[in-house]
Amino acid sequence: MVPLSFAGEEMLLLEGRALFWPRERALLVADLHLEKGSFFARHGQPLPPYDSRETLERVALAIRETGARRVITLGDNFHDAGGAARLEPHACGMLSALTRAVDWVWITGNHDIGRHGAVAETNCGGTLVEELELAGMILRHQAKPGETRPELSGHFHPRLQLTVQRRRIVRPCAVVSANENADGSRSARMILPAFGAFTAGMSAADPAILKALQPAQRIDAVVPAAGRLATFPLWRSAA
Repeated sequence: MVPLSFAGEEMLLLEGRALFWPRERALLVADLHLEKGSFFARHGQPLPPYDSRETLERVALAIRETGARRVITLGDNFHDAGGAARLEPHACGMLSALTRAVDWVWITGNHDIGRHGAVAETNCGGTLVEELELAGMILRHQAKPGETRPELSGHFHPRLQLTVQRRRIVRPCAVVSANENADGSRSARMILPAFGAFTAGMSAADPAILKALQPAQRIDAVVPAAGRLATFPLWRSAA
């Protein structure tokens, strides 16, 4: 875990793609995509059926490492609206144990909503909300362009892509923006990397990510590296 100052709060960015908010004792994870393996299996692409177990084991480890008393998922909790119904008994038992141990909040994402508006709901515990405001910070699935309040989101699965000594290195990362608003106040927003075992990603410098975080004066990718926070500039305002 490495310290990260964000929107006036001292947080910790975990090697395992999660964010811990000590003052709220809250662990934040984005894009679990539970039951992604079973989704693809149903569509003729057999994948190992244990991605949900692996993802939940990662969550349990992060809870133990941080001592979190609350877990907030930032949407795309399941890979599709039917994923909750496909959760096999062992994984559901793991999830039930976690939701009993901590205050668990599910924020819904686009993958959690079916064709007719049905939302993936699990009988394994937790509270379902569309978005959440906590200590003045907005927690939602997808960054809202034009947002000037502190915001934490997921959705984009950002990854940092580097070339070091002719080797291409790809690592999940968080993307953080900072801006001075018209009224003189300062705002910060962050997109977390995808947490799920079977999740891929997109370049942190992709125009879709940079656009989602506007208005901004600067946008950076941040990753834990050797016990420190490594920062990589992605975009700077011309003004």
